[in-house]
Amino acid sequence: MQTAQEFATAKVEHVALQMDVLQEIRRHLAPFSVEGHPISGETVISDATTVDSLTIMDMVMELEDRFDVTIPMNLVAERSEEHTSELQSLRHLVCRLLLEKK
Repeated sequence: MQTAQEFATAKVEHVALQMDVLQEIRRHLAPFSVEGHPISGETVISDATTVDSLTIMDMVMELEDRFDVTIPMNLVAERSEEHTSELQSLRHLVCRLLLEKK
């Protein structure tokens, strides 16, 4: 059974991981931001940025390199809301892949 200290440590590490992934995605999308649409977790990439599919693929490859994960291309290609069209969903996908790797 996990102690309160171990639980708290795991929770802090998980939040730190999420913030790191979010920051990395935001860094990649910042140059493509549409004026008046700040990049946040709720950002719908196609609505708030001028990013094209090639740029998304480049960003995905850089995320894979940065976090040492493989993001399935079918999930990226679908660009459905539950996968990559919303920044928060992309963050969750990368975090899930990182946690599964452990």
